Amino acid sequence: MARKFKGAILIGILVTMVAGVLLGVVARPDALVSLPPSLAPTALKLDIRGAITQNLFTVIFIFFFLDLFDTVGSLIGIAKQAGLMRDGKLPRAGRALLADAIGTMGSALAGNTTMVSYIESASGVAAGGRTGLAAMVTAGLFLLALFFSPLVHAIGGGFPIHDVISVEGQQVARTFVLYPVTSPALIVVGSLMIKSLRDVDWDDFTEALPAFLTMVLMPLTFSVTDGIAFGFIAYALLKLATGRAREAHWLVYLFAALFVIRYAVPGLH
Repeated sequence: MARKFKGAILIGILVTMVAGVLLGVVARPDALVSLPPSLAPTALKLDIRGAITQNLFTVIFIFFFLDLFDTVGSLIGIAKQAGLMRDGKLPRAGRALLADAIGTMGSALAGNTTMVSYIESASGVAAGGRTGLAAMVTAGLFLLALFFSPLVHAIGGGFPIHDVISVEGQQVARTFVLYPVTSPALIVVGSLMIKSLRDVDWDDFTEALPAFLTMVLMPLTFSVTDGIAFGFIAYALLKLATGRAREAHWLVYLFAALFVIRYAVPGLH
């Protein structure tokens, strides 16, 4: 990365995988090629009537919040790194959100986990990707990767660690998972994203504290949404308390109020 070598992150992942296999912390793939699994058991298996009759609107609303703010946070961070922001705004943001929404709905209809924009795309920007051509090539490679699922699983799969911890004087066995191949790459991605903090007005406490809370609470809560939520709440409260309410868009106050309700009402969080 420091020598500006193209594909540095990908090369790092491959080298780490080879080292992990040799050291026994990464499972050696049984095969390189296999047919993709069938979507028949999950595709279009929606139970909309059940969701309505069981009053799952609250759950749906929470997932909407998670999806929306994960996407917005990722899009702004990646666009900032790519130099696509104009006067603090992302041009044609509606199209980006529409593409994300179509992907979200498509993956749900297929019975797959939700497909959204991910911050890992910063690695593509670091390699020089700026246009839709890069996205289309990435999509084509993902289609190709469907036939190399054993290899992909070996790279992205976790390494289980069995440990015994003491809880209130009792020895408790637990198992947690490490990701020795992909975690180093994500640390590099984090270093690429952190430079956006230089644009925060740290001399203005109403700007600095919300930014600090957002940045710190994301890793502490393991949630992009929780970090953004506390940032919104702090930003709205500080602007109101200092008599500078007009500096924030009314949507900021609306979302801040919704986030407060989410944390205050039992069962919503």
